[in-house]
Amino acid sequence: SSHYWGRLLRTLGHEVRLLPPQFVAPFVKTNKSDAADAEAIWEAVQRPGMRFVAVKTEEQQAILSLHRLRQQAVKVRSMQACQIRSLLYEFGFVAPMGWRSLLENACPILADSTRSPVSEVLRRELLTQLDGLKTLTTRIVELERELDTWQKSEFECQRIRAIPGVGKLTATALIATIADARTFRSGREFAAFLGLVPAQSGTGGRVRLLGISKRGDPYLRTLLIHGARAVLTQALKPHRIVDPWLKALLSRRPKNVVIVALANKIARTIWALLAHRREFDRGWNKSAVGIAAAA
Repeated sequence: SSHYWGRLLRTLGHEVRLLPPQFVAPFVKTNKSDAADAEAIWEAVQRPGMRFVAVKTEEQQAILSLHRLRQQAVKVRSMQACQIRSLLYEFGFVAPMGWRSLLENACPILADSTRSPVSEVLRRELLTQLDGLKTLTTRIVELERELDTWQKSEFECQRIRAIPGVGKLTATALIATIADARTFRSGREFAAFLGLVPAQSGTGGRVRLLGISKRGDPYLRTLLIHGARAVLTQALKPHRIVDPWLKALLSRRPKNVVIVALANKIARTIWALLAHRREFDRGWNKSAVGIAAAA
């Protein structure tokens, strides 16, 4: 409820700064208590270079809530489809992977009692479960329609949607999460916030780069990586002009590493457009694979 209290205190004339809990924990010197926590917060907020969280508006929190509801519905749909497929497999019926294929193949067979491979009691229950899959799918579509309506009215969403690999889910989730892009000092800091930069381990002046840190919101990171994968898939189709940077990276690194690197680049481009109020420029060409921030 920190954003609610932040908005409330602002209306009373206070300057509000929100701190991530992991930045406060190192300043708790003794056992955890309310007094020790308050002292740690007071100490942490005065540190030079401390990073703060922008206070979200009620509208931004509402959009994030829609994303969470959709994410949960997608997860439940996947779990339910896997369970139905496994139960049918116990009776010798092999359904293809994917909830769409499951509905197309299982529904006609279970609807006909003479063709059903399972007993009558289980058949009725499985039909109820399949109807639940349809209901969940309808609910997910409705949530996506609500997000699409909101992003059409938000200029910032339209600004970053011009970037290849950024769709309505990515645009709405990012705008609602970061609130103010100028909270981050650079595009790299924004990418680090999303966990798309290498983790570091070093001592004695020697620094070793590890895999990506995976810090921050995994939902945003997943959306950006899926968007980058879609861009790369389109770029590798025949007769497509590939970005020289992307082509050089593919020649020396595995495909999944290139996808994460492209997601990193997309994140930095998003920060550049939002922080400097610029429009997207496809850069070296007009194809759908040119990724560059406006000059």
